[in-house]
Amino acid sequence: MDPKGLAFLGAGLGAGLALIGAGMGIGRLAGSAMDGIARQPQSAGTIQTAMLIAAGLIEGAALFALVICFLLAGK
Repeated sequence: MDPKGLAFLGAGLGAGLALIGAGMGIGRLAGSAMDGIARQPQSAGTIQTAMLIAAGLIEGAALFALVICFLLAGK
């Protein structure tokens, strides 16, 4: 296997792992937020705001990881 093929394989694996991690993180975040809202419905607005900020950070990290993987595959 040539080095270019290994680079594509590494980029694909890295991108896949980044997406799996982001999906698991957002799923866990949403589940915990729903539990919190169910226990304290009066603080739903605060929990939703914090959940959206954390979800944005997780998605940003996943997007950053994908960009790095694609850049490494291009070299």
